[in-house]
Amino acid sequence: MESAPENTIPYQVQLEDIFEGPMDLLIHLIKKNEVNIYDIPIALITRQYLGYIDWMKFMNIDFAGDFLVMASTLAQIKSRMLLPIHGPEEEDEDPRMEITRPLLEYLQIKDAAEALYRRNLLGETTFIRPSSKADYPMEPGDQMVKVGLFELIDAFKSILENLSEDQQIEFTPDRISVTDRISELVDLLEDKGSITFVELFSPKPDKSQIIITFLAVLEMVKLHLVRIVQHVQTGIIRLFYI
Repeated sequence: MESAPENTIPYQVQLEDIFEGPMDLLIHLIKKNEVNIYDIPIALITRQYLGYIDWMKFMNIDFAGDFLVMASTLAQIKSRMLLPIHGPEEEDEDPRMEITRPLLEYLQIKDAAEALYRRNLLGETTFIRPSSKADYPMEPGDQMVKVGLFELIDAFKSILENLSEDQQIEFTPDRISVTDRISELVDLLEDKGSITFVELFSPKPDKSQIIITFLAVLEMVKLHLVRIVQHVQTGIIRLFYI
């Protein structure tokens, strides 16, 4: 993941443990790169990890210091792997085990939590928020998974990367209003009940619209206004109004 652009956004999002931490980012990168947790390409993962931190800084997201501690740990492991091996190779433990072991333990906890979350989703089609629009059709066997911060970053970043390179971002208080954007999205969700990720944007969005929408969605998750899930079979991301 490339470093974020050198722009400053005059708006700060306080996550306050609403989203995942550094372990979740590592798991996200391991899954994204389809690598073995026992054979982590530490240089690649470290570079991408730092890229996400740069992007969160660019978006003025107030993340916990644990992210920086993990970045230091990754850098240290990367340095240790570059050092020559002294003595029989089998006597020296792989430095990557320093993060592999806690990752395995964390995955066990995370899998249990996600199992409980999916159980909560089973009753969604029983109690439905009244809406003038048709409810989102669910087919037998459809599966939904929770979408977190890093999946959102990937989704928004992919849209930004598809825009013209010569488009500039100019953030001014009179042009950008997260509060106004939240109000617009709430009105849309109250009308429809749920919307897909692509419905958040106009047919030809500019960078300012994409970024202000990203900040608005983060605030809405923090305020427990929306739940974001992804359809396993189609990959479609959908926001549900709570």
